[in-house]
Amino acid sequence: MTLLDGADWQGRIFSGGWVKGAGEPHDSTEPATGKTLGRVGAATPADVDRAVAQAAQAQRGWASLRYVERAQILRRAAALFEKHHAEIAEWIVRESGALRPFADVQTSIGAAEECHEAAALAAAPYGEVLRSIEDRLSFSRRRPVGVVGVISPFNAPMMLAMRAVAPALALGNAVVLKPDPRTAICGGVTIARVFEEAGLPDNLLHVLSGGADVGATLVDDSRVPVIAFTGSTRAGKAIATAAAQRLKRVHLELGGNSALIVLDDSDLDKAVSAGAFGSFHHSGQICMAASRHLVHASIAEEYTARLAERADAAAVGDPMTGEVAMGPMIDQRQLQATHAVVSDSLAAGARLAAGGTYEGLFYRPTVLADVPLTARAYAEEIFGPVAPVVAFHDLDEAARLASDTEYGLSLGILTRDVAKGLALADRIPSGLVHINDQTVNDEATVPFGGVGDSGNGSRHGGTSANLEAFTEQQWVTVRSEIPGYPF
Repeated sequence: MTLLDGADWQGRIFSGGWVKGAGEPHDSTEPATGKTLGRVGAATPADVDRAVAQAAQAQRGWASLRYVERAQILRRAAALFEKHHAEIAEWIVRESGALRPFADVQTSIGAAEECHEAAALAAAPYGEVLRSIEDRLSFSRRRPVGVVGVISPFNAPMMLAMRAVAPALALGNAVVLKPDPRTAICGGVTIARVFEEAGLPDNLLHVLSGGADVGATLVDDSRVPVIAFTGSTRAGKAIATAAAQRLKRVHLELGGNSALIVLDDSDLDKAVSAGAFGSFHHSGQICMAASRHLVHASIAEEYTARLAERADAAAVGDPMTGEVAMGPMIDQRQLQATHAVVSDSLAAGARLAAGGTYEGLFYRPTVLADVPLTARAYAEEIFGPVAPVVAFHDLDEAARLASDTEYGLSLGILTRDVAKGLALADRIPSGLVHINDQTVNDEATVPFGGVGDSGNGSRHGGTSANLEAFTEQQWVTVRSEIPGYPF
């Protein structure tokens, strides 16, 4: 029996088991073919209210369990992700349009490895003994926050949900997950099924697909003290504003306009390959994508020509039917938004070196040369398979150009002189820096996040960041007897 054949999930939400949501179920559609993949249940604000109440009640018993019992469930979940790897990866390919290697990464690193790391996190030291001027034992300890709200996007639906779901559960919290409706099966139903099979007690995980009103209700609920959100900067700012009214913590992983800086001493062929991957991987629908190629003027023309050759040679098509370099974009709205950026940038003076065309939801990998700094392709996050190339003449100009954005998510610097690369990186605000690599990198063990409009500086991932993200610090003192006071 396959993982998704093992439960009656069609047209239902996961909230105390598989139940009918108050919203109208909708079809999940394969972007490459337009075929219907399944019927997804939909939640409403009323479902959120009920789920949070159930989660808050169940969380107390979960937090009181010995850490080894929580760890065992996370390890079982990891084993199930590994056992059903092929099935889950196929759902990711079909529902999100990802290539199979990217789907494999999301299942192994984004799901199984997150669960393995979370199982270890459950056993991590969670406090420290503190000095005190009084005659007493003084220490701090980490306590679960209670209910964690997770709002995940369409582009890497499994990975970007599990990096919050797994550590939050491991640390004794309950979770209410709202996946993007466009990828609610691979980014929601499969996660619910794994934890259901792993023996997670009822009501500790709720998976509620729905519209913006569902997310807004989750953010506004005073019983949900922490929100982990991955998505656009516009939506993230709205969530931060709403959460501030409740004085609740938000972990925001938002957009990017990341620079890939190619110095004149780089291995040009390898640099072009890295640049193509950084911009075209998953049709550019990645927050860390290389959105601006800043290339030394002495090699910019050749770099652009070689990058255009790679783009023209790339096969674009249905990732389920053969070897392709790129699959479809998620929907017509995202494709048209990308095409508008390209069209407006050409009108502003950029030169089309490759691509710029599409058929259905398949957008050709696109290279823009001689991009003016006023063009949208330079100034904005594109979230499509577009590589704008801008030349620089010295390191001061490279640092200025790379810093010339409200975003600060990822930075790649390609050079044979590693010390020079590190020194340059020190001049550019960025949450992530990769010397001699492109900008798209992530692992379960690292504290991930950006600065500026790429996030609020908060992090989760890795032991210390996850403890900070999903627990509260509590100060405790213990005396052998009650002291006397002058009253």
